[in-house]
Amino acid sequence: MAPRRFDPFTLEIIKDALVAIGDEMFVALGRTSKSPIIYEVLDYACGLTDARGQILAQGQGVTGFLGTLTQAVEEVRRKFDGRIFPGDIFITNDPYGGGGTHPSDVSLILPVFFRGEIVAFMVNKAHWTEVGGKDPGSWTTDATEVYQEGLVFPCIKLFERGNAITSILDIVAANVRLPDMTLGDLWAGVAALRVGERRFTELCAKYGPATVQASIARLLDHGEALTRHELKKLPQGTFEAEDFIDDDGIGNGPFRVVVRVTITADEFVCDFTGTHPQVPGPINATRTGLLSSIRTIFKAVSGPHIPVNEGCFRPVRVICPPRTIFTAERPAPVSTYWETKAYAIDLVWKALAPVLPERLTAGHFLSVCGTVISGRHPDTGDLFILVEPQAGGWGAGAEKDGESGLVCSGDGETYVIPVEVTETRHGVLVDQFTFNVDDGGAGAFRGGRGLIRDYRITSEEAHLTVTFGRYKFPPWAIDGGRPGTPNLVRILHRDGRRVEFGKCARYPLVRDDVARLMTGSGGGWGDPARRDPRRIEDDARNGMITALGVREESRR
Repeated sequence: MAPRRFDPFTLEIIKDALVAIGDEMFVALGRTSKSPIIYEVLDYACGLTDARGQILAQGQGVTGFLGTLTQAVEEVRRKFDGRIFPGDIFITNDPYGGGGTHPSDVSLILPVFFRGEIVAFMVNKAHWTEVGGKDPGSWTTDATEVYQEGLVFPCIKLFERGNAITSILDIVAANVRLPDMTLGDLWAGVAALRVGERRFTELCAKYGPATVQASIARLLDHGEALTRHELKKLPQGTFEAEDFIDDDGIGNGPFRVVVRVTITADEFVCDFTGTHPQVPGPINATRTGLLSSIRTIFKAVSGPHIPVNEGCFRPVRVICPPRTIFTAERPAPVSTYWETKAYAIDLVWKALAPVLPERLTAGHFLSVCGTVISGRHPDTGDLFILVEPQAGGWGAGAEKDGESGLVCSGDGETYVIPVEVTETRHGVLVDQFTFNVDDGGAGAFRGGRGLIRDYRITSEEAHLTVTFGRYKFPPWAIDGGRPGTPNLVRILHRDGRRVEFGKCARYPLVRDDVARLMTGSGGGWGDPARRDPRRIEDDARNGMITALGVREESRR
């Protein structure tokens, strides 16, 4: 059937309908999930692709999942070519293929059929609180192989012709610590896919599949054209940066990471040759995560206002040898891959910030600062597992102070768990939740402030696992600014002992011990001596610098 004659109004309606489908799926998954890390933090993403697996729209949520949805669909098409039927749903979380990152991030994919033909795929990826493995919460900082990190689904069918494969559900239930929560998250993902399927078939029924497909092709080309227009505005040349990742969680490190960014009128090339090889501990990222990171930073510099679709990323090329810390291969552990994945974004950011001061800031606190606290709830005796990110300080801009208390670049539109939910669902009390006011990130424009969150244990005993990257190498500054401050965890034991670290696995806590989670300030921009005295007065009045900082600024 030939498409109806094109007009710009139909094209615009179909474009907005595709975006609305992604958004509606996003809301549906969040509203039906059972995990706070999904329905409160929004640690997930939803999107839809065309029949070839090209992303058409992606809802809010985790920025770091940008691109992984496409790869999940591509794996389904590669593995099940000729064996995809109406009602099928696929599941994958394989870190080494199929759009996987670490086992806790699980993708569900549904092919959409219209009049017997595949016209699209609906896909979502969510962080499940539990997928098994050796530690509660599944991710950990001392894994030495992926088999310790939970169930891995190597792109298999979860539903066949509309019927759930119950043996898969039984395997999941038998291998996770909170089966009701995990299966609840699974069914929430299924529900979201079906919402998207219904809306896309309605769109095809209204405008005809040929018109919808022709519109999609034009929208992809339009996304490419808009992006290439912005690409031509970027400074052309080669820009380099290096940094160091603290450690791998089991005593090795630091690890040097490097990038060479080459921008031409037609291409945006990121070459990570020279980066440290994959490591024994679980901070390894895989190629999927690396590609997603580069899409994230490319979108930031080439036009965040341009609607996301596959056409936007046609100018991007990523070069990295296999088996590096960015391109680890099986069976390397990947539990805390986000630390390294965030460095890939930050390296390109660091290389380009001096030449794109109107778009990029100095270095931010970078780390997800992932936190797991597990134990028995004091009221019910049931196992609780608190899994969440933390927020921190972002770097200063060329003409602005840094933002305070925001999640890191890879987390995007996500949040920390509200105090009320944390205290109700888990065996902790929040003694304080405030800005971490230190003197880091000084500059003509100062870095934003991190946060302090005190968790007092109320159960008889509990265990803490954290990965606070940039504990040893603080956020970088620009043009004479001062570096930011490290992220760290400080344990205040009830017997008076104090312990401090950046990473730990299953650290033992007892009732009335306090885990103080501290995220750092972002880097400063410009010589602190050039700071406007009125800004210093505002900082002092608002309690955003210490008394020592006030005196030092006054002397300048």
